[in-house]
Amino acid sequence: MKVILQQDIKKLGKKGDIVEVSEGYGRNFLLPRKVAVLANAQNMNVANAKKGSQERKAAMAKDEAVVMASQLKKVEVTIPVRIGEGGRLFGSVTGKDVAEALKKKNIDIDKRKISIKGDVTGAGTYEAVIKVHPSITSTVKVNVVAAK
Repeated sequence: MKVILQQDIKKLGKKGDIVEVSEGYGRNFLLPRKVAVLANAQNMNVANAKKGSQERKAAMAKDEAVVMASQLKKVEVTIPVRIGEGGRLFGSVTGKDVAEALKKKNIDIDKRKISIKGDVTGAGTYEAVIKVHPSITSTVKVNVVAAK
């Protein structure tokens, strides 16, 4: 029996997949719980249209991410921090600090998508890696300066 999954099912498939299951599993478990629908001609056409639409949306999102990544490479932010004796920092510079500095430049990026290469040990220039899309990353220059 062929069915179209309406949601992700572990060890069976993802939403929108057309899978072959046993008669009993399909009729007694999947269909009554509305986890799947029968794969007839009408439902197949609807599923294929939805899949095509999702692929187009994913392609558009990836294109937008490429454009945003290229624009982010030109961005440079300055973060003032307190520096003690010997040029050591009080605290640390994190993705949250970079996100706040980017927000001041009207660029809204989630702090969880930002990671700083290496350890920020003192004043200087560092690179922050921003995950714009699951497969696309960009870098931003971060200048750490002593707060006045």
